[in-house]
Amino acid sequence: MDIVERNLAAVAEHIANEARDPAEVMPLYTDDVVVEFPARNLKFEGKAAIEANYRRMFAAIEQPSLEPLDRFATHDRVVDDMIVRFRIVGEGMDNAPVKIGDRVALRLVHIFHMRDGLIAREIVHEDWQVE
Repeated sequence: MDIVERNLAAVAEHIANEARDPAEVMPLYTDDVVVEFPARNLKFEGKAAIEANYRRMFAAIEQPSLEPLDRFATHDRVVDDMIVRFRIVGEGMDNAPVKIGDRVALRLVHIFHMRDGLIAREIVHEDWQVE
């Protein structure tokens, strides 16, 4: 498998499993990983902080559905574009421009910086829409 295929496979596994069990996707990250959500002014450094954020975030939503739009890769980047729909049911989606009870269509453009087939940096650009 070449490096572009490895990068695509790592991101596909990440997207498929992050909500199911955040601990399961931690091996897909480098030890010095950083995850940023610029629209919500959030930045997490290291696997423990990222896993804790994912646990809070995914506990705050229900009825998620993914609509993949596009995914492509180079030797050191993967870009993933999707729409995720869900209902906010609790605290945990920090700095989100919506309230508990809202049904949301969230356009997500992930830019994954890859190193040796692992995610070294994840930048998540978000466009929030209440449905």
